[in-house]
Amino acid sequence: MLPDVLKAIIEVLKDYIKLPTNEEQWKAIANDFDKRWNFPHCIGAMDGKHVVIQRPENTVGEFHNYKGTHSIVLFAIVDANYCFTYVNVGCQGRISDGGVFKSTSFYKQIEKHEFNLPNSEPLRGRTMSVPYVLVADDAFALSTYTLKPYSTDLNVGSPKRVYNYRLSRARHIVENPFGLLASVFRIFRKPIELKVDSTVIDVVLSCVYIHNFLRMQTDSTRDYCPPGCFDNEDVSTGEIITGSWRLITADDSGYRPLQRIPRRSSNTSNQIRDEFMNYFMSDIGAIPFQTRHL
Repeated sequence: MLPDVLKAIIEVLKDYIKLPTNEEQWKAIANDFDKRWNFPHCIGAMDGKHVVIQRPENTVGEFHNYKGTHSIVLFAIVDANYCFTYVNVGCQGRISDGGVFKSTSFYKQIEKHEFNLPNSEPLRGRTMSVPYVLVADDAFALSTYTLKPYSTDLNVGSPKRVYNYRLSRARHIVENPFGLLASVFRIFRKPIELKVDSTVIDVVLSCVYIHNFLRMQTDSTRDYCPPGCFDNEDVSTGEIITGSWRLITADDSGYRPLQRIPRRSSNTSNQIRDEFMNYFMSDIGAIPFQTRHL
């Protein structure tokens, strides 16, 4: 039976998706983001996708999303190496996209300071202490632990435009695992034709666990994600070289992005974002090609 197989996969691979449990592990993720994508204090890139499903029977509109289709939401956080560190599956498509993150256990725990995150400290060459943060797009709210793009005063070459570019370099990491899932596991390429119960959720979870398993195995990762699979960057110019998964999933038929909704932010959150912007404009924080793509 399919449900039994799915539950067995999840049970066997359960240790392949884990959040850090101490400061050293969080800092290891942050160091990877800093080393690979020049974004300090980053503990993950987060995003969510509406996974399209067939219209459920005997439901009024619980799974009806803003795109006019029916879906459940896959919310995820990934590290700098394209591995999932946290996933939440099953949020009904009708729930506002701003509420998706707030419905997760991760949100509740980080709000209660239960993650043993490193203490706030200044970025290199700076004096203002800033927390360790997640990077996200406009579907999420700016907070003291979540950075998102600026939406105003984006003149070419402006500090805010530079910040948005630097944020995008770190955040695009999360697009790749989502895309690879759709290119390898074809069930994501069209509406999933299963009843909306634990089976649908377990199908999605199983694919995510298998992704991490294959990414972390030296032998299998070469076949699962060969060179050129993920988006890559020419380090001399900053040009992004499109990953091969994008050619396979160009129509994005099985996913829908989270809706981008403007939100007000606290003064503290804005000050933290401004400090990252100022760091990226400083002699220590700038990278040579950051103004070439604005």
